[in-house]
Amino acid sequence: EVDQVVCSYCYGDSTCGQRAAYQLGMTGVPVYNVNNNCASGASGLFMARQFVAGGLSECVMALGFEKMEPGSLGSKFQDRTNPMDKHMMKMMELHEFVPAPPAAQMFGNAGREHQKRYGTKPETFAKIAYKNHKNSVLNPYSQFRDEYSLDQILNAPTVHAPLTKLQCCPTSDGAACVIVASEDFVKKHGLEGQAIEIVGMAMKTDTPDVFEEGSMM
Repeated sequence: EVDQVVCSYCYGDSTCGQRAAYQLGMTGVPVYNVNNNCASGASGLFMARQFVAGGLSECVMALGFEKMEPGSLGSKFQDRTNPMDKHMMKMMELHEFVPAPPAAQMFGNAGREHQKRYGTKPETFAKIAYKNHKNSVLNPYSQFRDEYSLDQILNAPTVHAPLTKLQCCPTSDGAACVIVASEDFVKKHGLEGQAIEIVGMAMKTDTPDVFEEGSMM
């Protein structure tokens, strides 16, 4: 009874979504492929919700999967403009480019600016990782299920200050799926006991001031 399928991934050829969805049955429904960097999964869910909220579908599958290579993220195509070129150029205007993963530099430099502007302490950033690692212990599907103390996180090897190794995501393989359905569909199929309501969801891309202001934040 799935009306449409949205498949999210970054590292894969075109139409990987169809190849994955066909394993579940070839029903002829539309399959959309979403590639949006770290926001790919959220973008797929946002799109699925729009289909249902707009009345176009009663039930949509949002499927996400990834198979990654070891090491930090890199660019696959060297014969064309890198889609992150404007962001990287802005970062290098404001901060020295150093031997560290580019993504960690972008987020780490934003953290440094936050520290300078608001006096944010490294412990504040570390508490985010502390909370995430603590939650992972409760999730049997987590890639890593280890809890760390705040001191262990702060004293882990530095990737790009203020970020340490235990504050950065590892490259990994995995998949997840969400079925997004209308309230009528949920009631019709007696799914109230396992349904989770999406109360609100928003999405935004860059505006000109992102590149005009002298800030990584």
